[in-house]
This record gives sequence, C-alpha cells and structure tokens, in this order.
Amino acid sequence: MTAPRWQIHLLFVTQLIAMGAMEMSGPFWPVHLRMLVHSDDLFSFASVAVYVGPMVGIILTSTFWGRMGDRFGHKSMMMRALLGLAATQLALAFAGDVWSILILRFLQGACAGFIAPAQSYGVSIENPANRTRLFAYLQISTNVGSLGGALIGGVILDQASFFWINFVAGILCLGCLVAVLLFLPSVAPAKQRHSSDHKDKSDTRFSIFATPNILAILVVIGVLLLARMVTQSGFSMFVLDRFDVGNWVVGLCYGLLALGFVITASFWARYFEQRPAHDIIKQMSLVIAGCVLVTLVAGVTRSIVVFAAMYLLWGGLLGATTPVLTALISRIASDRQQGHVLGLAQSTAQISAIAGIALGGWFARTAGLSNIYFLVGFVYFAGLVLCAVICAKTRSLTLPEQQSGD
Repeated sequence: MTAPRWQIHLLFVTQLIAMGAMEMSGPFWPVHLRMLVHSDDLFSFASVAVYVGPMVGIILTSTFWGRMGDRFGHKSMMMRALLGLAATQLALAFAGDVWSILILRFLQGACAGFIAPAQSYGVSIENPANRTRLFAYLQISTNVGSLGGALIGGVILDQASFFWINFVAGILCLGCLVAVLLFLPSVAPAKQRHSSDHKDKSDTRFSIFATPNILAILVVIGVLLLARMVTQSGFSMFVLDRFDVGNWVVGLCYGLLALGFVITASFWARYFEQRPAHDIIKQMSLVIAGCVLVTLVAGVTRSIVVFAAMYLLWGGLLGATTPVLTALISRIASDRQQGHVLGLAQSTAQISAIAGIALGGWFARTAGLSNIYFLVGFVYFAGLVLCAVICAKTRSLTLPEQQSGD
C-alpha cells in the first residue's frame, strides 16, 4: 500500500507535535525538582532518574509493543502511545512529589514509545523505494520538535508555572491522537496480508541472533548513538569553561547539532536510497571517519566560532547515520518483522543513550571534562573499525526487496 503524500505529511506533523510536547518539559525538570526537594542527594538522584526512567521503560517494552504492532497493526500502537503520552503528561501536571513524578516518567516510557510504531506505520504506507527518505523525514520531525518544544516550554515557564507545560503537552498529545484516529488509514498487519504465502509464515520465527546482518548494524547504531551522548551531561560546563561565553551561546551551539541534522538528512536519504547494502556500509565508514575528525577538532579548538562550525558539521554528518542505518535494517527485515526490528532499534537507542551519559560522566570525573571530546573521537573510531569489518562481510548481501522486486 502506498498512501497519498498528505498522509505521510500528517504522520510527520503528528510526530513533530508529539515529540515537541515531550520536549517542552525536557530541559526544565531539574528546575522543577529543585523546588520540590531540599536534600542534595535526593535532588542529584531525581535529576538523573527523571531522564533515565523513560529510557528504561522504553528499553523494557519497545520490542513487545513492536510485536503487538506486527500482530494487530501499527496504527493501533501509535494511538496507544499517544494515549499513554497524554495520560502521563496530564498526571505529571498534577503530581506534587518527587516519587510520583519518577514513577510516572517510567510509566511514560513503558506505556508510550511513539517513534517506533510511527516508523513501522510509515513503512506500511510508503513505497519501499522511498524507505530511506521516510526515516530521514521522520527523524527531521523529531529534531524540529525537540528544538521547538524546548523553546515553547521555556516561554510557558517564563509566563506561568510548570503545571501548564505538562498540561499543554497532554492536550497536544490528545489532539494528535484524534488526528491519527480520524485521518490516517488502518493497515492490515503484514501477517494477514501475506497469510497465503507459506514462505512468509516460516518468516515469523524471527531471531535477532539468527540475523547477523541486522545484529551487526544495530551494534553500529548503538556505538554511534553512544558517542553522540558522551558529552550530554557535561556540554554546558565544557563550553562555559573553555570559551567563557554566555548561556545563550551554549544553547546556540547545542542547537546547531540538530540544525545540521535537519539541513542534511533529506540529502543523505536521497544519496543512499536504492544503493546496495555493501555500498551503504562502505560509505558510512567515510561518514564516521568525518565524525572522528570533527569531534577531535571541536575538542582542541580555542575558538568558539570554530567549535560552533564543528557542531553544525557534526550534525550534518549525523544526518547520514541513524536514519540511513535504520532504513537499512528495515529493508533487510521482512514486512512482517518491521515492528519487532524497529522496536529493537529504539531499545538500542535508549540503551546507548544511557551508556553514553554514564560513560561521559565517569570519564569527566576521572580524566577531566576538558578531554571529553577525545573520548568521543575514540568511540567513533571504534565504530569505524566495526563498520569496516561489516563492510568486508556484506559483499554478498541481497536485500529482500531486491529479491522480490517490490
């Protein structure tokens, strides 16, 4: 099934609004928690747990929800996720103590997780030839939503209380739920669409460990996301200490990463579209090598202009990584495995994010924050070596759509 373009655009807008709604509160949880607790130890724990909790919830449930989407349809999983986001955001608006907030944030990740079902649904209504472009398009929506949501959340907090950030976010998610329900078509699960194909029936016995190409690419995705998150917790302190600039410059440099991603993601999607898997992995090695160089320059420069330029360029290179590699594993997997595989990809992303934040925090304490970008470059170099090994083993890989002629 290939949907009209307006339905793909509606999926983009829905994901943008939903992710923007979540990011409205994202930067400001420590500010809110500081008002609720007086113990420094509890505040330190809560300010980390409020971000890690949803990630853990997603890790524990995203593969399960993906399988449910494969069985019952991905539109229902999108609606389930939006309902979960709306319910937890509205509950968070009224939560008055730290422990309630942490429990609700965990449940938010466990019950929601919108990105994977949105990607799986997009695959089911988009032409397979445009799959790489689809993943880039949806990741652009996530990045734009993150930028816009944080800005709107700051405006609300300047004018009103933290209650209104969560309340407005809940209403926005309810609006997205209504839009999905009314305007996006239901698509029968691939198992039903291919129920007469005996070969497809055997395909349901899917194991990630029996599919080494998917497993290897997931590991590459994980390493790249881990490298990206190493500087997350210490970024603002690094910029302030190294360059002696204002907070607005810190925010600008941070936003340039997402801006670079948005600018280049569509270009990279068109560039890699329809290329054989071996060519994609081979050229991905060059992109990762670029990330090594850019992050090392960012780590040694004493010029804020050069640092900002490296962040914009880094974001531009990242536009060629996660969307393209996620599209590649989607192409390798069959239609009936999309929810499962993309759920695994989302779990990989969350595990990598947690590991990157933890690794960066440990390294900053032991080797010094001033050296943090050397660690980023080293992790990228490890990803480069892994990518080169995979490249040597994928010369004979034929993608399913190339076999079937879809």
